[in-house]
Amino acid sequence: MTKITVAKGDGIGPEIMDATLEIILAAGAKLEIDEIEVGEKVYLAGNTSGIANESWDTIRKNKIFLKAPITTPQGGGYKSLNVTTRKFLGLYSNVRPCKSLHPFVKTKHPIMDIVIVRENEEDLYAGIEHQQTDEVVQCLKLISRPGCEKIVRYAFEYAKQQNRKKVTCFTKDNIMKQTDGLFHQVFDEIAKEYPEIENEHWIIDIGAAKMADTPEVFDVIVMPNLYGDVLSDVAAQITGSVGLAGSANIGEECSMFEAIHGSAPRRAGQNVANPSGLLQGAIMMLNHIGETAVAEKVQNAWLKTLEDGIHTYDIFKEGTSKQKVGTKEFAKAVIANLGKKPTILKSVTYKNDAALNLPKYKRKPSAKKDLVGVDLFVHWNGTDPNELAAKVKEIESGGITLSMITNRGIKVWPDGFKETFCTDHWRCRFKPNEGVEINKSNIIELLKNALNENIDTIKTENLYSFDGKAGYSLGQGQ
Repeated sequence: MTKITVAKGDGIGPEIMDATLEIILAAGAKLEIDEIEVGEKVYLAGNTSGIANESWDTIRKNKIFLKAPITTPQGGGYKSLNVTTRKFLGLYSNVRPCKSLHPFVKTKHPIMDIVIVRENEEDLYAGIEHQQTDEVVQCLKLISRPGCEKIVRYAFEYAKQQNRKKVTCFTKDNIMKQTDGLFHQVFDEIAKEYPEIENEHWIIDIGAAKMADTPEVFDVIVMPNLYGDVLSDVAAQITGSVGLAGSANIGEECSMFEAIHGSAPRRAGQNVANPSGLLQGAIMMLNHIGETAVAEKVQNAWLKTLEDGIHTYDIFKEGTSKQKVGTKEFAKAVIANLGKKPTILKSVTYKNDAALNLPKYKRKPSAKKDLVGVDLFVHWNGTDPNELAAKVKEIESGGITLSMITNRGIKVWPDGFKETFCTDHWRCRFKPNEGVEINKSNIIELLKNALNENIDTIKTENLYSFDGKAGYSLGQGQ
């Protein structure tokens, strides 16, 4: 018996949650349910997060959270409960299956069946941004080895449990060799532990184009946060069934399962809402906790119901559908089909009681870390890099000398091109001369000299090697 937390949410949430729970319990799910109140009522009672402290306690105690859609009131001050939950609970993996239901739901890709596994916590979504100069702002792209290992391992374990044959990695490591390069490197390392599963890597731009055109060549796709956010929506849209899709947010301790769609308050209380999206989230929950036999039974019954033409209003289509039903009637139809399998749509087979094997991250031994240089970022309104170089060389000291200047990553000194457009944001790289070692006192000295020369340094980045391998990028054009 697994104890789970349930929130019925707002709008159509209570109706579709009741239908979902009725179906999975009828299928034999061994669940004990703790219900909490989240969403609009909590917001309007004065809690800007939409959830009470005691509800957090329940979620953290039970670890498994099945959540219906909620309504966030309009106006300032109200925080997204989804975003808050993901960040507070460390839900690092967003999993979204995207499968066409041809010929019962219209799509240009009738045999599409892919799963997007998106890293959910870091990348550019760390939200660390700064204005550097009048003309330049920056957003830090943070990719960590723990983040990469957890999401990549989840993708392979998910593929293993779901009897899927291939995991594809999308990155842009031909350009971002350090950040996306680490994601790709970790993917290659972990892929070796799963020889029974095919693996491949695509550059994100051509991979996205291929997915939009020929999604049937992919199976499970794993990628960093931003790419996954964009492409999971693209994938859901081209299946033609965004409203039928569920998603999972998985962490080391806790997990949240939900529908993709919103609370649809205009449809509330009318017994018309389609519970399929939340039901798909619940099926993912059952797989996650190891009740795969029940998950399989429910999924096949749901497919059989769609195949029988028993449809809610949102997918009802004359000539394809046979009976338009409400929320409660749809649930009863799925229950009546428990134990049956579809004949046109592909039935599913899950490995019995095979919960995902997700060990905690183990930190690797520290590499030998050596300081080998420093980048000083300078705010300067001139346009001639040679003029800036002459000015910056005045601050050299102790055998630490200027080796390169870049602007927006492009090398402009030495041997820059006059055609290169430059902003007011310059990276000045200092490296020690041969036989000279650099330390942090040298960097402090450089900054003091820059202050004396009225050079506006806005930040520094230390350059390190790790076990002899450069831990920083070259200038474009070097």
